[in-house]
Amino acid sequence: MTLTAIAIQKAKISDKTVRLFDGGGLYLEVTPTGGKWWRLKYRYGGKEKRLSLGVYPEVSLRLARARRDDARKLLAEGIDPSENRKALKTAKADRAANSLEIIAREWHGKYSATWVKNHGNRILRRLERDIFPWIGGRPIAEITAPELLAVIRRIESRGALETAHRALSNCGQVWRYAIATGRAERDLSADLRGALPPVKGEHFAAITDPKRLADLLRAIDGYQGTPTVHYALRLAPLVFVRPGELRNAEWAHFDLDAAEWRYTVSKTQTEHIVPLSTQAVAILRDLHKLTGEGRYLFPGARSIKRPMSDNAILAGLRRMGISKDEMSGHGFRATARTILDEVLGIRPDYIEHQLAHAVRDPNGRAYNRTAHLPERKEMMQRWADYLDSIKLGASIINIKEKAA
Repeated sequence: MTLTAIAIQKAKISDKTVRLFDGGGLYLEVTPTGGKWWRLKYRYGGKEKRLSLGVYPEVSLRLARARRDDARKLLAEGIDPSENRKALKTAKADRAANSLEIIAREWHGKYSATWVKNHGNRILRRLERDIFPWIGGRPIAEITAPELLAVIRRIESRGALETAHRALSNCGQVWRYAIATGRAERDLSADLRGALPPVKGEHFAAITDPKRLADLLRAIDGYQGTPTVHYALRLAPLVFVRPGELRNAEWAHFDLDAAEWRYTVSKTQTEHIVPLSTQAVAILRDLHKLTGEGRYLFPGARSIKRPMSDNAILAGLRRMGISKDEMSGHGFRATARTILDEVLGIRPDYIEHQLAHAVRDPNGRAYNRTAHLPERKEMMQRWADYLDSIKLGASIINIKEKAA
C-alpha cells in the first residue's frame, strides 16, 4: 500500500524507529525523536544499499517519489545512485575550489609575502572591485576570452585605462598560476593583447609613480623662479584642473572661507566646483597678499591685466629638470586620476566628477556641479594629505607593479 500525505502527517512516534513503505524501495523512516527521513532501498552489485532522499516536510511525498524515480533510472543504466551523488558532490566542490576568485586569492596569498604590503593590497583591492564581482565565482577553466575582455572593458569605460591594463596583467598572472597548478590549460590574457589601447596613447606626459611624484613635489618647494609661477606649481597638484583654467583663475571665483573655487569650464561650458583642501587655502591666502588686488591669481610678467603665459608652468618644470617626456602642465590631472584610483582607492565617479569630465547618470543626463560634493571635498583633503605625506618621506612604493 502506498503512502499518502495524511498518513505521513498522522504517523505516530514510538520508542523505536518506524518505517512506512511507499513502493519501489521508497520508505519514510520515523525516528523516536520525531524526525522523518526519506530513504531508498535498492540493490547494486548484489548488495543491498540505502540512499537518503531528504527530510520531510522539506521534501514532500511527490518530490521523494521523483527522486526515487531518478535513482531507479540510474540503476537501469548500471549506475550506482550513491556513487553518482558522491561524484556530483565532488565535481561541485571542485568547481567551487577552482573558481577564479579562489585561485586568485590563493595566488595572492602565495606571492604577497614577497611584495611590499601596499603593492599587494592594491592588487587585491583591484581584483575585488573590478574582477571578482563579475566573473570571480566562475570556474577559471570555463571563463572565455570575450568574458574576460568584457570585464576589462568596464574598467576602460570609466576612463581608467592604466587600471584596465594592470587588471588584465594581474589576471594573466592568476591564469599562469592556475596553469602551473593544473587548473587551467591556457592564459586567456594572451588572447587579449592589443585589445586595449596603449597607455602611451595619452597626449600629455604625467608622473604616476609616487616616488617620482614625491621628488617633483620637493623640487617644486625649492623652486627659485618667479613667485607667481612658484605658487602656480604648488597649487597645480592640489587642484588638478586644466592648465588653461589654472592660469586664467580669477580671485572673484574663489571663496576661501567656504574653501571653494567655482568657475565655468571652457571646454564644456558647464559650471564646476573645486573643493579646496586646507593646504590649498593656505597657499591661496599667502598668494592673495601678492596678487589679490588684481583680477588674476597668476598675472603675466608684462601686464597684471592679463594672465601669465600658457608656457609659464611648462618652463618652470623644465627649469627644475623635469623633461617634456616625463611631466606636463596637463599631467597633474592624469597623476591625480591614477593615484587616487590606484593608491587611495577613491570611487572612479568621484574622480571623474572632480576632473570635470562628462559623467552621466543611467538615463544619460549630465550630473550637475554639486554631484557628490561632500565626498569630493573629503577626497580633495585626503589627496592633499597624501601629497604632504609622500613629500615628507612616508613609506611609498613604485606604482608600476612587478609581475609575480
